[in-house]
Amino acid sequence: MPPKVEIFTAEWCPHCRYPKELFKKKGIAYEEIDIGDDHTRSALVKRTGGERSVPQIFINGEHIGDEEELARLEKSGVLDTLLAEPPTS
Repeated sequence: MPPKVEIFTAEWCPHCRYPKELFKKKGIAYEEIDIGDDHTRSALVKRTGGERSVPQIFINGEHIGDEEELARLEKSGVLDTLLAEPPTS
């Protein structure tokens, strides 16, 4: 089963391009959730990720962090492990 990737973004956010470009480059589908001025979605991001800033990235329901944390995971190779499909039995 492919990983479930969610990226909370905002149209005005210049930092939101990096995660989208990285996942596209890796061939990983993602769901983009534009919080814009939607206070309900903004509250959801804060409640689930503890952060108010965007982007906030989740992989299989696990909060990864922002674009800087995503870049660190990519550089260390950990991101590929998080994105790997679990073995089928």
